[in-house]
Amino acid sequence: MRHNELLREKVYESVTSVLPITIIVLFLSITVAPLSPGILTLFLFGAALLIIGMGFFTLGVDMSMIPMGEGVGVQLSKARKIGIPFAVCFVLGILITLAEPDLQVLAQQVPAIPNLTLILTVAVGVGAFLVIAQLRILLKIPLSYILVFFYGVIFILTCFAPADFIPVSFDSGGVTTGPITVPFIMALGIGMASVRSDKNSNSDSFGLTAICSIGPVLSVLLLGICYHPEDAVYTPLSLAELATTRAVAIEFARAFPIYIKEVAVALLPIAGLFLVFQCVFRRFHKRQLIKIISGFVYSYIGLVLFLTGVNVGFMPAGQYIGSAVAGGKMPWILIPIGMVIGYFIVKAEPAVQVLTRQVEDVTSGSITHKSIGFGLSVGIAFSVGIAMLRILTGLNIMWFLIPGYLISLILPFFVPQIFTGIAFDSGGVASGPMTTTFLLPLAMGACETLGGDVLTDAFGIVAMVAMTPLFTIQMMGLMDGVRRKVRKRKLIIQLQEVEDGIMYFE
Repeated sequence: MRHNELLREKVYESVTSVLPITIIVLFLSITVAPLSPGILTLFLFGAALLIIGMGFFTLGVDMSMIPMGEGVGVQLSKARKIGIPFAVCFVLGILITLAEPDLQVLAQQVPAIPNLTLILTVAVGVGAFLVIAQLRILLKIPLSYILVFFYGVIFILTCFAPADFIPVSFDSGGVTTGPITVPFIMALGIGMASVRSDKNSNSDSFGLTAICSIGPVLSVLLLGICYHPEDAVYTPLSLAELATTRAVAIEFARAFPIYIKEVAVALLPIAGLFLVFQCVFRRFHKRQLIKIISGFVYSYIGLVLFLTGVNVGFMPAGQYIGSAVAGGKMPWILIPIGMVIGYFIVKAEPAVQVLTRQVEDVTSGSITHKSIGFGLSVGIAFSVGIAMLRILTGLNIMWFLIPGYLISLILPFFVPQIFTGIAFDSGGVASGPMTTTFLLPLAMGACETLGGDVLTDAFGIVAMVAMTPLFTIQMMGLMDGVRRKVRKRKLIIQLQEVEDGIMYFE
């Protein structure tokens, strides 16, 4: 009975998250980008599946992924042989990355490099940097040092990588931190940091997602240098003509078995590894195990529904709207439209819901999920606006990435460490399935219509979405620090006035 109540709450939260973007698309469909009845029906049915799927998934994450990750993190921190935790983290990083559906979508869009090669490269990158993240927690290395060093290496490598491959490299860092990876990795960090009792343990529980996002960018840049994809040719997506509701139903019926299998293949390795962990350490009792298994089932159902909805329903609508607006009399309105969509679309990302709740829990409510959500929405709106500007003008993405990351890597030396961890984690979680399956097709549709280079102009929108939260969340931390100092000074002045009054009375 309790599960039913929680599910209703999660579905209600999903409705409030998805409804704004649905209304925006409906408004666009009757104004600047008229949708065919078939595509509109696909979108509406996809929105319904997305709402229900997100409800099931977020409930499942709370019941399974988070306690699993925390349990594994605590146990790894207690291991006497240091090599065992590192090996486990490396394997975990590879498995959860292979489980990410967004990575499959991106790999299919990248020419010249075989899908499996790209996916394995990204997975190894995540595994290696999950080990580095664990090492940081154990050795108590400030997150800012790790970020400055490795992003410095990344930007040096961009000088040698092909220009049309750089956006894809940064996009890969965003898509790998999706609805499966983020909950587990964040919980893993909380578990590993909880063993420590020092004052920085809460701050160090954040930042794992941020570090793991570096691995794919670095490894894919190296892969791009080796493969030399200058002669790559992008194959545009084709939109199906759906004249009847029956044709729409058939589209979803064809997709369901694909995602049922895909999600099962993705989750089974994680489930198997958890069973091995439980058999060895006996960490969870019977009641906890039943709850975790139930959570796995909820997560599975939720991901199947969610991915079917966004891939079948949202992707065609995004591409068509982008093409229609770019081909209109005022293509410049892509910028404000993209900003409005960006502001609301982040609210529909399942991993964002997980992050904001965990931030509120770890900080005991001092940083609310609403404030983090608002900061993310503003940042994503700005980033999507820049991405649309790039499509219209053909500006090189490095003109935005270099100053953006430079500012973001300077700010950690002036803001509380916990805000830095949250900011860089937010950059990873903001670029999830909604970005990959709606914003990216929207950018591709607009770019194709305007005659631009899809590989250099449309790709990179995920990278822009992942970058701007780094700045906005840290600025929130900077302003919070200023407010605390002002309150402290006012309190000191008030105390001095009280003391002076007492002295005068005497």
